[in-house]
Amino acid sequence: MSEEKTNVESNDIVSKAILETVSDAEVNSRISFEEFTDERTLISHDAFGNKQMKIKVLEVSDENPPSKWKFGDRVKVTKILVTIKHLTTQEVEEGEFDIEAIERELAEKRHYTSTNRWIPASDVKNGYVIGSKHTRLISDAAALDYIVF
Repeated sequence: MSEEKTNVESNDIVSKAILETVSDAEVNSRISFEEFTDERTLISHDAFGNKQMKIKVLEVSDENPPSKWKFGDRVKVTKILVTIKHLTTQEVEEGEFDIEAIERELAEKRHYTSTNRWIPASDVKNGYVIGSKHTRLISDAAALDYIVF
C-alpha cells in the first residue's frame, strides 16, 4: 500500500514538472547546460519539408504506468496543443486535441487504434514533446483526417 502511495506521489510530481513551462520560471534566472533544450529537437517536419510541427502537452493522466521497471518513467498524455507552421507562407495553425476522445472515436468507427499515449518523461522538454514522438500522439487524429501533416 505504501509503495503504491509513493508511486502515485512520484507520478504527480513528474506530471506537474512536465506541465511547467519556461515562461513560469523567473526571468532573470540562468539556465544550466543540462536544462537547455534546443528548439530543433522539439520540431518535426513533413515529408516535403514544407511544414513544421510542435506539440505542447496540455494535460496528462494520473494513471500509473503498467511496468515502470521495464520502460522507465512515463506519463500518459490526454490533451495536446498542435502548432503547425507552413514554411512557404509563414502561416501558423493551432489546434487542441483530446487524444483520449479521438482514440475512443477511432476504435468505435474503425475498430482499431494506433495511438500510444505513454511518453517517456525525459522526452518532454519545457512542456513540449520532442519531435521523434509526434507521430505516436497524432496517428489516430491523422487516421480520422483531423490533422493533415
